[in-house]
Amino acid sequence: MRSKGTPFHRAAAIIATGLLCLFSSSAAAQEVSLAVIELEGSPAEVEVGYSWLGDGTDSLLGIISTIDTLAYDREFSGLVIRLKDTALRTTQVEEIGAAIQRLQDAGKKVHVFAEGYGTNDLLLASFADEAILQQGGYVSFPGLHAEEMYLADTLAWLGVKAQLVQVGDFKGANEEMTRSEPSPQWSQNIEGLLDGMYANIRAMMMQGRDLSETELDEAMRVIWAASGEEAILSGVIDAEVDLPDLRAHFEDEYEAKVNWVSDPYDTGESSVRVSPLAIFSGVSSQPQQAVHIDHATIAVLHIYGTIIDGDSTSGGLFGGGSSVGSRTIRNAIETILSEDLIKGVIVRVDSPGGSAIASEVMWQGIERLKSEKPVWVSVGSMAASGGYYVLSAGDKVFVNPSSIVGSIGVVGGKYAMGELYDKAKINIVERSRGPMGDLFSSTTPWDSDQIAMMHSEMRKTYDLFTSRVVDGREDIDLSKTAEGRLFVGSDAIELKMADEIGGLDDAINGLAAVVGISDFDVVHYPQPPSFEEMLMEQFGQFLRSPQVAVNFNPFEKMLRSMLGESRYNAIVDSLNAISLLQDEKVLLVNPRVIYFR
Repeated sequence: MRSKGTPFHRAAAIIATGLLCLFSSSAAAQEVSLAVIELEGSPAEVEVGYSWLGDGTDSLLGIISTIDTLAYDREFSGLVIRLKDTALRTTQVEEIGAAIQRLQDAGKKVHVFAEGYGTNDLLLASFADEAILQQGGYVSFPGLHAEEMYLADTLAWLGVKAQLVQVGDFKGANEEMTRSEPSPQWSQNIEGLLDGMYANIRAMMMQGRDLSETELDEAMRVIWAASGEEAILSGVIDAEVDLPDLRAHFEDEYEAKVNWVSDPYDTGESSVRVSPLAIFSGVSSQPQQAVHIDHATIAVLHIYGTIIDGDSTSGGLFGGGSSVGSRTIRNAIETILSEDLIKGVIVRVDSPGGSAIASEVMWQGIERLKSEKPVWVSVGSMAASGGYYVLSAGDKVFVNPSSIVGSIGVVGGKYAMGELYDKAKINIVERSRGPMGDLFSSTTPWDSDQIAMMHSEMRKTYDLFTSRVVDGREDIDLSKTAEGRLFVGSDAIELKMADEIGGLDDAINGLAAVVGISDFDVVHYPQPPSFEEMLMEQFGQFLRSPQVAVNFNPFEKMLRSMLGESRYNAIVDSLNAISLLQDEKVLLVNPRVIYFR
């Protein structure tokens, strides 16, 4: 398999550098070459254009591509993965872990080294042949913890009444704003989800570290905060090694001199200092070039982030959350349809949902695509609400064991802020025309008749949603899966919400086999924006959006420090979802829960 738009150049750098380290074939028996990959932060789904402007975080697909390339390079005997302040999601661990297993199947050893292991770091290390801890480091595997924030009392104190109506007893997306505590249905929903996630991480640890249920239970009583010695005795890591002694450790293990590439992603360009003005001038003078397809190809269509109408947006230069726009996806679909050499399409979904209208528009686009090419689906961390709506159009669905799917339900409404205006001494003068002109007034709450009317309209959206699901998932039982219920991927298989456990690589290779191609390219859509488009988007957001501008606010930095990254991001995501109500009063969005490991 070849790949366009995937960072195989990084793997090439590993290979090229490794070859330079080799001596003659006669000496090869006395030495081995190891590749070293450093993982830092949370990998992005795919690399974007002009990634040199970002923080250098590697893409998930780039990491997997590099590992897969090493499997076919005879010059390397193994791989060392160094973890540096990672923020891996469980589904990312599962997909990288699958690539590690493919490398091991090719006869290569995999070692993981970290100064400290959190839960997902330890899960990734469980796939390796050896887990190594920096001498004096720590291991923390306490289990799962979730926090939900309920703001009804806070809003009442402020003088704001959230009038959010849901269709689906288990939906829960409105509860954080309308209740002081969870409903019994939502508690049942989230408890089941946590049970599934916890079962998955236990299964990974037991299989990877060859531990029984009892042994893992005993280990977890110790390794919620453990030293290296305690972690070794518990069976979750293999060795403590000081970083300067790591090469010697491997030489003892391999009984040979070890040559390794300590920075395989570095191709040398970073050492060249270039004037920012020269960079801007150079890249802006070159228009974006469309991918030239001259070979049998599998296309990967990425639906990543909150679903919105119009064009996609990204965090880009100034941070913030990503969103995927219906117009961007439909344009990408038309491009894919125009390419005869694209033999099949994988829709990669990682979305909590969003706009009901945009979800339907994307669904229609995938249906149009499916009429001419086979379309399979791969789920990343989440395909919930509108994300599951879009998913239902696919012919076959792959999920990771810990992927979150479902939330088949609808939420919508408004915020009545009349009391807040009174407290703030703000005088609002309202004028309207027509019998329903004041329905979404920001000052007055709905009466019971208006709420019933709103619920009736939302029911139409829910009925359309469920009909799309039933059409796409013929064996699904809505009595067990709808009403806003959430499931992990391993449970979704049993409920016929998905078809097979596997990552993106499994979906790509499976589809290629079905369409009868063995030598093929992989091209990702939508294509990255041009430099000019990126600048216009980012500066446009900065000028018009408080959501982006807050990144420059000292208060934002203080909140991040006080709340922690997980809590802060969950609050921002919730606020962003709420802001969609300004433009669309009916949403397909998944509630936000803060998970801690």
